[in-house]
Amino acid sequence: MSKMNVLGTEVSVMIINEQDYISITDMLKAKDGNFFISDWLRNRNTMEFLGIWERIYNPNFNYGEFAIIKNQAGLNNYKISVKEWGEKTNAIGLQARPGRYGGTFAHKDIAFEFGMWISAEFKIYLIKEFQRLKEQEYKQLGWDIRRNLTKINYRIHTDAIKLNIIPQVVTKEQANYKYAQEADILNVALFGMTAADWRKQNPKLDGNIRDYADVCQLVCLANLESLNAHLINDGIPQEKRIIALNKTAITQMKILTDEDKIHKINDRNLHAEIKTGEPVGKEIW
Repeated sequence: MSKMNVLGTEVSVMIINEQDYISITDMLKAKDGNFFISDWLRNRNTMEFLGIWERIYNPNFNYGEFAIIKNQAGLNNYKISVKEWGEKTNAIGLQARPGRYGGTFAHKDIAFEFGMWISAEFKIYLIKEFQRLKEQEYKQLGWDIRRNLTKINYRIHTDAIKLNIIPQVVTKEQANYKYAQEADILNVALFGMTAADWRKQNPKLDGNIRDYADVCQLVCLANLESLNAHLINDGIPQEKRIIALNKTAITQMKILTDEDKIHKINDRNLHAEIKTGEPVGKEIW
């Protein structure tokens, strides 16, 4: 159940059968004087509106009983409750809910019509606040989907992490080896092997070692390429560069595959974006 504030009156909104229903019991608090929902129901125009709405949206509506009620509407001695209306006609537009958080709830179309009975101003603000509430819910729904995808993607990567996705420390032999290709320096720093070594180990696979990298490794690889360019410009020899690149790869892969850190980053961005209404940073996945 959601809440919205309409001209100082707190009004509840409930989902019933996947449709939005608004508490007209709450709405009635905004009307001056002693009035009841049954007073609204005895009005002939109200019956006309409810009958048309049920005809459009309710295939099980009892037209025979409705005709009897409609003929009595407007008479001084006529009175009907929401419960009686529902039981006699199988109406779905009005719902009487028992319990602590109960009351009479109306489908939003009917609730907007009821708002006019309170005042034209109240109806306008009711519609405005309802639209604002829906926009807020849609935005939150988008965040929930993204958060759930983050969790799903993490589980997808769990097995890969177990299979030594975190780089191993390069050996002295690897560090001292003279690599003809700069790409192989990055491959050894991140994957622990050169492209040629990978092809020997995987003769039946097409492509190269980077074609089979996961998203975390690709992010790390892009960072290593940038770092390597800076190290080359600074004149750092190959054997020292590969050690520095390997240390960076280990650190970054631990961060990229750490579930707690992923959620902390995403939660921080989520709260910041909800507060400001503007995108803040990027999610890990």
